[in-house]
Amino acid sequence: MATQSAKQHAASTVEIPDRLYFRIGDVARICGVEPYVLRFWETQFPSLKPNKGGTGQRLYRRREVELALRIKQLVHEEGYTLAGARQALESAPRTRTVKQATASVSEENAQQRLDAVTAAIGRARAELRELASQLAVPHPSASRRRPRLGSFQVSSESLFPS
Repeated sequence: MATQSAKQHAASTVEIPDRLYFRIGDVARICGVEPYVLRFWETQFPSLKPNKGGTGQRLYRRREVELALRIKQLVHEEGYTLAGARQALESAPRTRTVKQATASVSEENAQQRLDAVTAAIGRARAELRELASQLAVPHPSASRRRPRLGSFQVSSESLFPS
């Protein structure tokens, strides 16, 4: 029992970079397996299905990287067969991930950031209103402006002498 939790802890300490998508080579490096192993796992585990980009490149999301790490842990460290690992993943209760556990903390931080941004926007609006009111006051020299077009006198002389 203690060795299983130590193994699970070792697998969960793999740091996954904070990105939206990962290419198959990146996931292979993170998991410590070859890319062909990941492609094979895609055929064996229906829940491991990365998106494909316009060029056909596999694009894994964080959830799929975590699933690949869990599959590796089950197969390589705990000795499950692929069928056994698939069954264990299907029957296992959905455990909270570290991301879900920290969601409440991050929601609180997000609310604080939102409040700070809202306050900054309010200050910017107040400054813009002040600037607009200053620009709305007519300038004293505005009434003394000269007309844009001066008077144009037409002479009887031709511009092009013959």
